[in-house]
Amino acid sequence: MKLTTAACACALVLTAPALYAQTATQAASTTAANPLPPVDRAFVQAASMSSSTEIDASKLASSNTDNKDVKSFAHEMILDHTKMTLELKMAAPHGVTVPKDNSDMEVLDALRPLKGAQFDKMYVQKVGLEGHKQAIAAFEKEISDGQNASLKKAAQKALPTIKDHYQKAQQLAAKLEVTAQ
Repeated sequence: MKLTTAACACALVLTAPALYAQTATQAASTTAANPLPPVDRAFVQAASMSSSTEIDASKLASSNTDNKDVKSFAHEMILDHTKMTLELKMAAPHGVTVPKDNSDMEVLDALRPLKGAQFDKMYVQKVGLEGHKQAIAAFEKEISDGQNASLKKAAQKALPTIKDHYQKAQQLAAKLEVTAQ
């Protein structure tokens, strides 16, 4: 009987590290990859890119325009999208990294060299109208199809603000005679 007990103990000692390694690897891969469903992953990417682009483009407005209405709109975009980014980070499940500084460089590169009325029209067209239209679609998709409850709740909370931004962008576009493309 002593031999059997010793053999069992020896087998346990030899297999324990392998079992521990397998369990640790599974936990690490679950945490690192945090398997968000594709719709939720797409939402986190789209929402973070939208806000980052809004913030960076709106910062350009401080030096590229003299139009008080454009500056006011840009200031509101910086404040609201900074707040939305923080709320998205808080809503993201543990282990999910919300990208930061992932602006749409194509939009920023198009805006950077422009000044005055040229900047105003491109900013309102690309950021105010097109950007918010895309954001509304992404947030509505998360609300209807998303699987993560906290991300869906964050989308529901932010959507009225984004729709308000779109409406203000439409009013600003009318004032500046910007036509939708």
